[in-house]
Amino acid sequence: MKDIPKISVGISTGDPNGIGIEIILKAFEDKRLFSFITPVVFAYTQSLAEEAKRLGFTTDFYTLNNINSPKQGRINVVDTWTKPFSFHHGKLDAAAGEAALSSLQAATLALKKAQVKALVTAPIHKKNIQNPSFNFPGHTDYLSKELEGESLMFMVTEGLKVALVTDHVPLREITQKLSKERITKKIELLSKSLTQDFGIQRPKIAVLAINPHAGDEGVIGTEDDTLLRPLLKSLFEKGEMVFGPFAADGFFGSQSYTKYDAVLAMYHDQGLIPFKTLSFGKGVNFTAGLTHVRTSPDHGTAFDIAGQGIGDASSFKEALFTARSIYLKRKEFEK
Repeated sequence: MKDIPKISVGISTGDPNGIGIEIILKAFEDKRLFSFITPVVFAYTQSLAEEAKRLGFTTDFYTLNNINSPKQGRINVVDTWTKPFSFHHGKLDAAAGEAALSSLQAATLALKKAQVKALVTAPIHKKNIQNPSFNFPGHTDYLSKELEGESLMFMVTEGLKVALVTDHVPLREITQKLSKERITKKIELLSKSLTQDFGIQRPKIAVLAINPHAGDEGVIGTEDDTLLRPLLKSLFEKGEMVFGPFAADGFFGSQSYTKYDAVLAMYHDQGLIPFKTLSFGKGVNFTAGLTHVRTSPDHGTAFDIAGQGIGDASSFKEALFTARSIYLKRKEFEK
């Protein structure tokens, strides 16, 4: 029987007062995961052990002094804070923000040094993590700075893949950022990711319109006619399999997305509302375009249910498997 390829995955905890630690622990209660993944969690062993005991989990921990020699079949922990953490589930506090940042920074450094093969990030609280060392609207922008390449926020599941031209940008600023150069770059990144990360040759990409009803021939804005249509026509003539612009309101409900390998949305909610409606709990946030693989679950810190033991680890498990799959697919693509 052929051996199952196993990779080491770095895991950052996100905000300890959210459900991040809970879903990490809950995921690895399924011992089958250890056949595919060697987890390296950047946190504090005692804090994880205390939460595991409180929640009734049974997985063993191993404090990892040599990151290059993780134990198999256990949750390896690299201590990134060095004293017990007082959990205040569902609440903002400075200590939680500092712990989340130290975990993310250490996990990212390990990824850059190839001490782990991929990174899976549990959810941060975007306000609570703000710090002189972290002045970003989210993981994507931080990792774009720390890792080589240009990032693309890409939400993926087996039957639906949605990428964004703009991600964590206030609505009032979106049209200022929708330039020919930016949209072209995102299409290039998306096409490359579909090929090298998912093994799709000659991917077909649907592009959503900027305005409602794709502008209705200029009645509701001219950007689709003056910017998007000419750009997509030019790219198609150069060999890119791009189609659109499609009016976003009916595109998903009509099942039109099933005819394409991926969808490119112009802004965050245009793409993520339908994606999460159709795929919540199964979706994965993948930062494409970088030289390293990073994924995360498709939800936030869930402060409203934190500490209650009812967090759903499904999306986190999907993020683990997706990170592994993309890492192995890239290795295959590089041969």
